[in-house]
Amino acid sequence: MSDELTPLQKSVTIPSGMLSIKEEQTPPRNPKLVLVIAISAMILLIIGLGSWRALQISQAIAMGKAFKMPPDAVTTVTVSEETISPVLEAVGSISSPQGVMLSADLPGTLKLISFESGSHATNGQLLVQLDTRQEEAQLRTAKAKLELALQNLDRAKDLSQKRVIAQSAYDEAKSQYDSAVASVEETQATIDRKTIRAPFTGDLGIRQVNAGQYLKSGDSIVQLESLDPIYVNFALPQQNIGLLSVGQSVHVQADGFPDKTFSGAITAINSAVDTSTRNIQVQATVKNPDHILRSGMFAGIQVVLPDNEKVIMVPSTALHYAPYGNSLFVVETMKDPDGKEYLGVREQQVTLGKTRGDQVGVLKGLKP
Repeated sequence: MSDELTPLQKSVTIPSGMLSIKEEQTPPRNPKLVLVIAISAMILLIIGLGSWRALQISQAIAMGKAFKMPPDAVTTVTVSEETISPVLEAVGSISSPQGVMLSADLPGTLKLISFESGSHATNGQLLVQLDTRQEEAQLRTAKAKLELALQNLDRAKDLSQKRVIAQSAYDEAKSQYDSAVASVEETQATIDRKTIRAPFTGDLGIRQVNAGQYLKSGDSIVQLESLDPIYVNFALPQQNIGLLSVGQSVHVQADGFPDKTFSGAITAINSAVDTSTRNIQVQATVKNPDHILRSGMFAGIQVVLPDNEKVIMVPSTALHYAPYGNSLFVVETMKDPDGKEYLGVREQQVTLGKTRGDQVGVLKGLKP
């Protein structure tokens, strides 16, 4: 059986040298033409992007013109004239009419403490007692000698009147009696000096001693302050002397109580002006029934002057402070370009006066 080849298996034999391949050559490119095409494409791209961006900007501008800001919410106040009293303002300090640090007059051992820190004391109240046993024994001896001296004096007086003894004997008896009286008084005074009492009615501070402690002369025991009424001392420039008088009303505010005002009156004006500051010292007396004002506190003082004046008062929050002048906004009826009326605001320059709390007086630029 002969081997037959399928059509796919048939091959053609080409003699060597009979096959030739023809190569096609690509014509060379023009560089200038390529550059022109590239530049044109870039220009078209830039023009397209610019047109798209311009369209976006024009749309944003149109939207901005169409958008309207909502009106601001404001609070308005109708102003009117108020009658106020002009004041002189000053700063000062609070002091008690009577204040003292009680201390030991004589040395000794502390036997008794009869008060509590921060309590109220009345005039003459026993506060501290030192040990006086030795002085009490000396007092009993002195009183016995005084009694004997008194008996001798009575006998000498009777005998002297009967001219039984000389006048010198009577004088000697009288001298011994006087000496005995002085001895009793001296010993009693020593006991009293070791018995410490409140010299006036007031409030006690924090005690500085303990029972059984040995005190030297001058050792501090407790502070005592009279707090009602209380003094407020301050100074004003000498040009204000003519505006001051005893009995003039004052308003006082202390740092510890910013929302509370204390009322009082001027009770003393110094007789001379301070030559270094040219200020006049003034003292006012203020009621302090709750004893909340304490000696040494810093205070702001307003001296009320008699001349009243009418001033427009506005809230301090309505004012705009600027270097070129103070101003506020006034609500009034205005007209738009079409002649339609509406409520609008305008800025108004004002001249300010005194401040009273959160209100400020307007002297010029505003009418009620």
